[in-house]
Amino acid sequence: MKTKDYFFNLPENLIAQYPPPKRGDSRLLVLDREQNKLIDSHIGEILTFLEKDSVLVVNNSKVRKARLFAQSEQGSTVEFLFLSFLGKNKWEVMTTKSKRQKVGRRYSFNNEKSTSFTGTIVEDLTEGIKIFEFDQEIDENFFLTKGHIPLPPYIKREDSEIDYTRYQTIYADKMGSVAAPTAGLHFTEELLEKIKNRGITICSVTLHVGIGTFMPVRSENIEEHKMHYEHYEIEEETAQIINRAKSEKRKIVAVGTTSVRSLESAFDAEQNRVVSGHFSTNLFIKEPYKFKVVDQLLTNFHTPESTLMVLVSSLASREAILKAYKHAVDQKYRFFSYGDAMFIK
Repeated sequence: MKTKDYFFNLPENLIAQYPPPKRGDSRLLVLDREQNKLIDSHIGEILTFLEKDSVLVVNNSKVRKARLFAQSEQGSTVEFLFLSFLGKNKWEVMTTKSKRQKVGRRYSFNNEKSTSFTGTIVEDLTEGIKIFEFDQEIDENFFLTKGHIPLPPYIKREDSEIDYTRYQTIYADKMGSVAAPTAGLHFTEELLEKIKNRGITICSVTLHVGIGTFMPVRSENIEEHKMHYEHYEIEEETAQIINRAKSEKRKIVAVGTTSVRSLESAFDAEQNRVVSGHFSTNLFIKEPYKFKVVDQLLTNFHTPESTLMVLVSSLASREAILKAYKHAVDQKYRFFSYGDAMFIK
């Protein structure tokens, strides 16, 4: 399959630059595969489309203020994106003007109290990723006071205080992502309570979103693209809930593509069940992938020719997704991270 086969035309004015004024005030496009039809709805009406005994699986990863600015010894300002902690003061990072940021170069990050945190690039990895080592131990407060929310590049503005709450799900509690699991941004406490009261079980997985999720496909053929590894965790209670539901033929509804990749990666074919534990995955879901765990998906609208477009097309078929996206464009749905939602049932 060619990468260009997942292209669609999107007017720039449909790319949401801000969240809706009120969380949960988003439209919902339902793709009913059984009836082969599209339904225009609202996220508050999702209960209409969820089966009573379903299991809703969310990703509880929290977005770190991982975008920081440092001064090099040469006096230039360099932007850093801290991807993941490696231990012993070392981090995987990406930088602006990556080729100029060489091994051995030192940088300083000054906080509001003029305390200087310094460190060095100690290793070059592939595709612009580097290993950065601080001279001293840092904690999460370093990112809270110095960092910025790493908004995706299609949001053409600087981050603001609103993004620290709105580019975060209400159930986020495990820090580690550099991008939000955006399908969950639509949920309010009230809506989750309604879902529970309907008899739907809600459980969580943790996948810390890294560059693997949003790295563009640069190869002409989809099959040649390689995903970066991302860390995820399935707790034993979650595994038990999902395995029991599967044995009882109840629907597993993933909230977001990160939940999909976690669940499908955690499936053990020999045991025929989802296993618990801490893992890493570079699973690239593409047609004709056979889903072992996930039955339905709540997701946002994704960028053309992306791995996420490929994933949702694997669940619903490329033709159905492209038809749905054309409908969304025609009906002026809002796209991408702060945009509207889609439910594939």
